[in-house]
This record gives sequence, structure tokens and C-alpha cells, in this order.
Amino acid sequence: MNVSGHAAIVTGGGSGLGAAAARALAAAGARVLVVDTDENKGAAVANALGGVFARADITDEASLTAALAAGRAAHGPARILVNCAAIGGPPIRTAGKNGAYPLDVFRRIVEVNLIGAFNAARLAAADMIGLEPLDQNERGVIVLVSSINATDAPVGTVAYTAAKAGVSGMTLTIARDLAPRGVRCCTIAPGSFETPMLRLAPKEFLDELLKQVPFPEFARLVLQICENLMLNGTVIRLDGAVRHFQTR
Repeated sequence: MNVSGHAAIVTGGGSGLGAAAARALAAAGARVLVVDTDENKGAAVANALGGVFARADITDEASLTAALAAGRAAHGPARILVNCAAIGGPPIRTAGKNGAYPLDVFRRIVEVNLIGAFNAARLAAADMIGLEPLDQNERGVIVLVSSINATDAPVGTVAYTAAKAGVSGMTLTIARDLAPRGVRCCTIAPGSFETPMLRLAPKEFLDELLKQVPFPEFARLVLQICENLMLNGTVIRLDGAVRHFQTR
């Protein structure tokens, strides 16, 4: 799909990978709806690229439905979704000197990073499958975001790892569900990009991770997935050959 002239949704578009994706899509000619829980950051990104901002929590059906409706009213139905909204947290082991991993923390991370991702995908897809097909019967494309943690996780990241492994795991099924209707789904599994979420990590851990990422090209890969009809149902590891070091 040539993104120029089409409406796109970017969740988590107020910062980090989402902001980079939103800017790249807009520069390529897409009409971008920026969705974020942070109104100041989200609106700033949307205004800078001539898009529209809507505040929404991707875990809340009513909130996200209203945001997508605002984008539809401004730009028409979206053919592109890039779901970057996610949360992290400080390293916590499954059990340690402070006891068992807090279940409420685990539940919240999974709720946002996995259930929220599926909520965004299903609602966007419901609009896409009703659109008129483009060349080669394509109607839309969904780009989800996992992490190299899904298969290569350092200690203390069990909740984030579980959620991102779930995102990777549902990619092929979503693609197969939607393929007959002309909608593709791929997932990017980034390495350690310097985003606000990653900056929550201890400084020595962060410094070591960032040394290992030679080519942070997330936004470019988003565009390449949109443009390449043969990319479907796959998880693309974008990490510059990084492998996490193990700590004890």
C-alpha cells in the first residue's frame, strides 16, 4: 500500500516509537490520528505534523472507539493502524527479597500491552474490512509492536515479556483471520530503543542496552510493512543483532 492519501492511526503517538511512526507516515503523505493518554505530548505531535489528536486509553473500549470516530470524522476511515501504546516498569523478579511479584503490576502490564493491543487491532480491523479494496484487493494493514523480550528476556521483566510474547503469538492468527478481507497484520519486535519507557531502567542497564543497537530504524520499517504486500502474519525482529546479556 502506498500510504499517501490514506488515513492512519498511531496509538502511543505522543512519544518514542509512536511519535517516530506518526512523523514518518505524515511525511509519506498519510493523514494521521495520534492517540495517546498524554494530551500535551500527543497534541504537540499531532499539531506538528498537521494531524489530529484524540486522548484515549487503548484498554478502554468506549474511549478508543470515540478516538477512532474522531479520526474517521477528520480523515475518513483509516487503512493503517500502528499500535505503539505500551507501558513498562521497574525490574521485579518473580520472587525475591521483597516477596512475590505484585499481581496487580503484572495484571496492569498485560492489560495494556497485550489486551490493549488486541483492542486496538480488532476495532481498527472492523472498520478496514468494510472499505472498498485498493489494488490487489488490499483494504488495510495493522502493525503491532512486540519486543525482543518476547524471546530473549532479561531478569525482572516477566510481565512485560509475557505481554509482548502474547502480541507476537497472536500476529499470525490475526493475519489469517483478516486475510480473506484484504487486511494484513505484522508485528515489529524492536531491540532497545531509547524511549521514555526504556529510560525507566537503571542507568547502568540502559547504557549497556543502548550500546547494542546500531541501526534504530523503526519508523522506516513501519512504512516498508505498509508498502510490501507480501509482508503478512510475521514478527520482524528489529534489533541490529542485539542479544540481551544475562544478569543474576
